[in-house]
Amino acid sequence: MMYKKEAAPILSAATDRGQHTMSSTSSTMIPTSVENVNEDVSCSMEDVLQKMQRMNEPSYIHTQTLNELYDSVYVSRPPVIDGLLYTGTYLFAGAPKVGKSFFMAQLAYHISTGRKLWDYEVHPGTVLYLALEDDWQRLQERMFRMYGVEGTDRLHFAVYARQLGNGLDEQLKQFVEEHPDTKLIIIDTLQKIRELGGEAYSYADDYQIVGRLKQFSDRYGICLIIVHHTRKMPSSDKFEMISGTTGLMGSADGAFVLQKEKRTDNNAILDVVGRDQPDQRLYLTKDEERLVWCFDKAERELWKEQPDPLLLSIANLVTEEAPQWQGSATELTVALSIEMNANTLTKKLNVRAGKLFNDHGIQYQNAHGRSGSRITLKRKSV
Repeated sequence: MMYKKEAAPILSAATDRGQHTMSSTSSTMIPTSVENVNEDVSCSMEDVLQKMQRMNEPSYIHTQTLNELYDSVYVSRPPVIDGLLYTGTYLFAGAPKVGKSFFMAQLAYHISTGRKLWDYEVHPGTVLYLALEDDWQRLQERMFRMYGVEGTDRLHFAVYARQLGNGLDEQLKQFVEEHPDTKLIIIDTLQKIRELGGEAYSYADDYQIVGRLKQFSDRYGICLIIVHHTRKMPSSDKFEMISGTTGLMGSADGAFVLQKEKRTDNNAILDVVGRDQPDQRLYLTKDEERLVWCFDKAERELWKEQPDPLLLSIANLVTEEAPQWQGSATELTVALSIEMNANTLTKKLNVRAGKLFNDHGIQYQNAHGRSGSRITLKRKSV
């Protein structure tokens, strides 16, 4: 997958934009003689040639062992809104006129300005809102009523866009490349960007269209929300009410369903499900004057990950006064005063490198050479 922006510059080796791996480690043996050097080179070349030959076979399937998986550092995906919204592709469904577009405008404004949404921390960035069922005058009135005249250059609107497969892909790509800090794209609604072909869609059609948008969001490491409708027939599972086949949900990273008990109610329930967050149910009330959704309560307390003692120790080691540390994994265990095997420490840092950068602003690099591996920990301001 390709990422336009850098989630955490912790590369230990140069990688192509299309690669998901940010670094990988390998074990380097130090030969004891020239004879052993020749033997090692010969064996190494033979192994490489055999592997290349296997990879060219039609029946070859690429695998990684669990150890190889832990020996790699992958791009970290920080949340867009802590505990609520992450990178990936989401469906946002609700009955017509239930207040979906107002909620989308609220999300767009808070993410583009960095203001907290209720009690949720927001990570700011550029937002593109494709309000394809609105016009400029209606958007102006809505945003003025919700937030007054305090504007931002990070929130971009469009009332027209091409359809998927007929130019939309290129439009979204150009926008993200022109605005590399893009955090969120909202498509309101799904039907407006579908290729013409009638109202009936198969599971394969639904899976393909969301899957295509998911490939885009994964490629650039952004959040993409697709606004859609719910069906009239009720269900005990709120997410089964999303209009269309289960292919929509099957391909998405998560979904939001906004419902009112009565259309005239000011109260609504927002059900949330996703791959990167626990299932949630939020109770909301609409402010009739400003038309924003206000938070009443959650069915259960928002889950928060506990601090990692290892990362806290590193943050105490790599400070503003001492912004860089270098050495071997063994030397790092001594510097941190922890009892941990050096190999275990390296693997844990490979897994937690993104969180170390996102939470503490410390870049992790593990370079390998003939003399062994060398870890570098550096504050991003350096």
